[in-house]
Amino acid sequence: MSRVRIIGGEWRSRLIDVSTVKGLRPTPDRVRETLFNWLGQELDGRRCLDLFAGSGALGFEAASRGAESVTMVEQDAVAFAALRDNAKTLQATRVQLVRGDALKFARSAPQPFDVVFLDPPYRAGWIERIAPLLPGLLSKDGLAYVEAEHGIENIDGLTRIKHGTAGQVYYHLFAACA
Repeated sequence: MSRVRIIGGEWRSRLIDVSTVKGLRPTPDRVRETLFNWLGQELDGRRCLDLFAGSGALGFEAASRGAESVTMVEQDAVAFAALRDNAKTLQATRVQLVRGDALKFARSAPQPFDVVFLDPPYRAGWIERIAPLLPGLLSKDGLAYVEAEHGIENIDGLTRIKHGTAGQVYYHLFAACA
């Protein structure tokens, strides 16, 4: 097991445990810092969805920065157990954990979200399967953060507003089209 540091907000500098699960790679600090500069340092009142929660780095970071609610979806039992333990340790009352399939959740989400974090396992075709569902997951002014092993120019129904790379990580911020 390794650990990742929350970089801002209420839980700044707190460490969360990251389970050793094949393909699990927490979003690097530098990328998270850039992402939250793009989103604004505080997420007060925003409803967030961390669709492939994995380590929980993105979801816990959002909760730490005041998100009204953060729904974290994870299918792997070991990763989910670590998320549950971290939520308990942080007393993360605004975090809802869902153990289940991200695609099924995306197809039947109970509400739109203001921010969706999409950082699925690489080389498994997840982005291509989830991308058509993203516009329906977002509120009117919603934003989708997408991390991938390759650049993404376009997602139908969304506008790419920012993007960058860090090593082999390509990250993008898309906005819902008005």
